[in-house]
Amino acid sequence: MNQRAHLVLLLLVSIVSLVSGQEGFPLFTKDFPPEEFAQRRAAVYEAIGPAALALVQGTPMQDNNTRFRQSADFYYLCGIESPHAYLLLDGSQKRATLFLPHRNEARERSEGKTLSAEDAELIKQLSGIDAVSSSDLLQEQLARFARTQSITTLYTPFAPAEGFAGGRDVGLRGAADIASDPLDGRPSRAGHLIHLLKTRLPHFEVKNLNPIIDNLRLIKSPREIELIRRATILSCEALRESMRSTKPGIYEHELDGVAKFVYYRNGAQGEAYYSLVASGRNAWYPHYNAGKRQMLDGDFLLMDFAPDYGYYMSDITRQWPVNGKFNSWQRELYGFYVKCYRSILKAIRPGVTAQKIKQEAASEMEKILASSRFSKPIYETAAKNFVSGYKTGAQNPRTSLGHWVGMGVHDIGQDWGPLRPGMVFTIEPALRVPEEQIYIRLEDLIVITETGADIISEYLPMDIDGIEKIMREEGFLKRYPKIDLRKK
Repeated sequence: MNQRAHLVLLLLVSIVSLVSGQEGFPLFTKDFPPEEFAQRRAAVYEAIGPAALALVQGTPMQDNNTRFRQSADFYYLCGIESPHAYLLLDGSQKRATLFLPHRNEARERSEGKTLSAEDAELIKQLSGIDAVSSSDLLQEQLARFARTQSITTLYTPFAPAEGFAGGRDVGLRGAADIASDPLDGRPSRAGHLIHLLKTRLPHFEVKNLNPIIDNLRLIKSPREIELIRRATILSCEALRESMRSTKPGIYEHELDGVAKFVYYRNGAQGEAYYSLVASGRNAWYPHYNAGKRQMLDGDFLLMDFAPDYGYYMSDITRQWPVNGKFNSWQRELYGFYVKCYRSILKAIRPGVTAQKIKQEAASEMEKILASSRFSKPIYETAAKNFVSGYKTGAQNPRTSLGHWVGMGVHDIGQDWGPLRPGMVFTIEPALRVPEEQIYIRLEDLIVITETGADIISEYLPMDIDGIEKIMREEGFLKRYPKIDLRKK
């Protein structure tokens, strides 16, 4: 940006700030420069070709009193956080046009400034978008492209958009639940858009944009990895503080509150997913999230929780005894599990497939199993099933180590080749003892680099001695006891 353009941008931002009365509120993300969004759009142009358009629909205004959060794919391509926005990418001219609603002055007087169609010049300066227009002109613009006859294909995402605390898997499940409701049955928002495009613009062949963006999102840039690293550190620190605060008699939801305090106090914009705080046999259900149980002395607690930090997630799990001291069966089973778990972490590296890594880890697990002794036959059977199950999974060429992490906690993308730098994922193998409904699982976040695997969350102890040491420290809940509501 030259000096004159920079001065113009500063003037525009100053004018908008004066009009809106807002201070310290960025109108455009500071996490990525416009050039990185431009590179992502350039990759889309290359993928769709010169005879195609791509249309990405942003998130609408929420129908509740929660803060607006843009959908993942839309944010990924332009960084704009205004509701009811559309991004049109022209493969022939390699040109991006942003369509926004007109300014709602009454709402801005109440809630503050939102970028609108009237901010065209400011938006172009801030974001690098080529053109900005009002949403009511979008269909006319698409019709003009249809009349050229040189543009034959229109790409748009077919999958539900990824929004607040929800990935594509959750969106697909929600759409399926609505479709199966006999007195509802609405199509998804994405499905409704596809229907409108096909009926109003039959000139175009409508194709799925998701595989193109999914492939781009699979490999994270250094700036994306930095946001994931921050989310991971916050998750680890929330779990550490939760360990300190755990004692018999508290409720599961109290640790949810501890974690959220850590997240919001340190700049997170929300949770990546609902907290999984599962004590006792509640841990048997991998996605238990009610948080209503009072924890008892002798319980084993699983906590799986992470924040949304600048549209990027993490996913970390630890387990610990509620009373701060591992008992005999916990030491026995958890100790065996941790040894096997570390054998997986040790094998992860770039240039090899998940199948190869799992084969190496399974071989090491068999040695660990052979040298282990168990107090109950059911524990020995559970350990054998855990190792044999992992070995069986390693026979599948399309096996995975866990799941991808990025803008979604269960991020999108498919790849069964050798691990490459920029790939980010977690591992979370589970050991089960059905007879006693014992469930043991850890989860760590791994970033593949040029030379190895950066296990960002490894600094948070998973070993027995390290966890017990943390739990002897004073915790947040111990310093700030619950309020007795009966006396108020």
